[in-house]
This record gives sequence, structure tokens and C-alpha cells, in this order.
Amino acid sequence: MSVTTTTHINFRGQAREALGLYATVFDGTVTVATYTDIHQVTDPAQADSVAWGQVEGANGFRVMAYDVQSAKPFDHGQNSFYIALRGTDAAEIQTQWDRLTEGAEILTPLAPAVFAPLYGMLTDRFGVTWIIDVTAPAQA
Repeated sequence: MSVTTTTHINFRGQAREALGLYATVFDGTVTVATYTDIHQVTDPAQADSVAWGQVEGANGFRVMAYDVQSAKPFDHGQNSFYIALRGTDAAEIQTQWDRLTEGAEILTPLAPAVFAPLYGMLTDRFGVTWIIDVTAPAQA
């Protein structure tokens, strides 16, 4: 099993536009799931905002992005990115989660989610926020 890390950029209402630019720059493919798509609409004005987005290029370039919900505080200068740790083996991801939780603030406990077999979010003891998940099988 292997894991990857990906830069995950946070926006407020600009994620789709940014992903479009990065797809053009890096000759990549954009994938987007809205808050409606993942059944997580908390503000009707953000129903079509990006809950999860990614640009992936044939050359290996990858970046992820989303629009921070209006109910959550957001300061682009303070929390403009996360590190996304992704893998396919739930036991390995659980072990890495457990190791990162020492002295961490758990933002979302590692558990099954609508969009992933396991998903969690924490800020480690050094102030770095991690999104950790087991990747879901691709759907046709």
C-alpha cells in the first residue's frame, strides 16, 4: 500500500475558478463535487460551491481545493491550505491518524463519510491541518 500527500487549497467562493486555471496551466482534468452532491448543504447560497475539487494532470501534477462553508471562520492568510493524506488501506490510514493525534486538535473524527470509507480532519501539535482519508473506489 502507498499513501500520497496533496496540497489542498482553501477558498471562499473561488475554488471552481482556481481549479479551472490550474487545469489550464498544468493541462489537467478537473473533478468537482458540490455541497449538494455530497448532501452537506448548510447554507442554500453555497449549494453549488465546491465541497471537494481536484485537478490531476497526466504528468503527475495534483492539487485539491474547496470553498470553506460560510458558517466556518476563514482567513486566507491563516488557513489557506491543508495537507491531504490519502491512501487505500484503512488500517494503515488509521495507524497514521492515531500517530498524528498526539497533542492534536481533532476537527472531524476519523470515521466513514458519504464520500469516503474513512475521513477525518485534525490540526497537529505544530498547527498544521491535515485532511486524512481512505480513497473511495472510482465510480463510472
